[in-house]
Amino acid sequence: MNAFSKGGYWKAPSLAQQFLLLGGLVSLVATIIVGAFVTRLIEDAVTRNSGAATALYVDSVIAPLLPDMQASTDLSDSVKQALDETLSQGALGKRLISFKLWRPDGTVLYSSDREQIGEKLPLSDGLQTALTGQMVAEYDNIDDVGSESEVESGMPLLEVYNPVLQPWSGDVVAVLEFYEIATDFQHSLNHARLQSWIAVVASTMTFFAILSALVFKGSRMIDSQREALKKRIKDLSDLLTQNGELSAKLQRASQRTTALNERYLRRLGAELHDGPAQLVALAALKVDSDAIRNPRTSRKLRDSEISSIKSSLDDAMHEIRTICSGLVLPQIEGADLKEIIERALKAHKQRTNTTVRLSMSTTSPPLSALSLSAKICVYRFLQEALNNGFRHVGGAGQYVVQTFDGENVSITVGDSGPGFEPEKIKPSSLGLSGLRERVESLGGHFDLKTSNQGTVLRMSLNLHEMESA
Repeated sequence: MNAFSKGGYWKAPSLAQQFLLLGGLVSLVATIIVGAFVTRLIEDAVTRNSGAATALYVDSVIAPLLPDMQASTDLSDSVKQALDETLSQGALGKRLISFKLWRPDGTVLYSSDREQIGEKLPLSDGLQTALTGQMVAEYDNIDDVGSESEVESGMPLLEVYNPVLQPWSGDVVAVLEFYEIATDFQHSLNHARLQSWIAVVASTMTFFAILSALVFKGSRMIDSQREALKKRIKDLSDLLTQNGELSAKLQRASQRTTALNERYLRRLGAELHDGPAQLVALAALKVDSDAIRNPRTSRKLRDSEISSIKSSLDDAMHEIRTICSGLVLPQIEGADLKEIIERALKAHKQRTNTTVRLSMSTTSPPLSALSLSAKICVYRFLQEALNNGFRHVGGAGQYVVQTFDGENVSITVGDSGPGFEPEKIKPSSLGLSGLRERVESLGGHFDLKTSNQGTVLRMSLNLHEMESA
């Protein structure tokens, strides 16, 4: 959901929040429905049982006073007097507020209200049910014709219709209708209602709490898995981006390597052409000179010429060996960083007869942390940087500083020369561009600073990045 609100963009509710909202609403509705249903069942059961108990008691007291209702259509005065005395005195007098005896046709044979005796009234639903042989008990639901006085009493009443059966046939010959004062019954019923509601609410809340705990646990698990999945997707996206960048870098590095190799070959050809080739050519010219070929040349002049040819050839051989020694690396596969730096400085001293000041950190990366390509990069960086310093400033104040912070290996080569202007370096120059390309191809950093106080070249390699690569 992206609907805008005062608090910002509205966030879709979580699974747990949705369950609390919908589950709480459903639980509330279910509680009301179940509570009402259970309460109704309890009310019916309590009313029926109480009515049955009262009907049994009334029937046991009243039935012996009645004549054969199937043979007699009216009650005698003696029977009515006996009913009056029974209903006005004793336990029944305290429990019953009114009493009627009905014939099946709706005629009132007897009533505590004398005016209703002999009347024929419409049959109520309860009376009709009682005429089928079933006892009917209703609480606080008085709407029968002829029961106005009971309604006006304002007391809680239990209305009971009890069929009077013929002993030998079981036929309904009359119906006893009476109204019991239900104050105690009302208290018992209210207590039963309260207990039923408490039981229903407690059961529903317990069930809802257990489900909520399960849903919250599942929601937290889903949220954590969703976050982990998002993080995984982000990591994969970052890896894809990095792979794309590395692929582009690799392609550029391949192109630069091809160009650098071509430049190295050109420089090597130029060095061979301008150095050893010239000396060999000079020796060849002297071999063909008149001083060598003419038999009349004096022995002293001939020996002098031969000595000059030998010197040129020796110089050419020395330059060829010097070039070869710069091209061929020493055995550095099994060497650590300290040995590589010391070998590079020793080779530089042998070539130039100059001493370079060295400063190394007390900690060094483990031997396994440096790949062969990293070792070659360090050696070539030192070789080229020192050669450039010697070539341009005669090796004035040259120094090497190596540091290691546990993750990055840094090597600095500096001198105290007058510096130079980097923007004036020709693009075809191999020295600095070659160093930069070599370091950056391994994911490292190359830095150049120059001023009238000297030039500083610095390279840095991250061991972790080289391992992951």
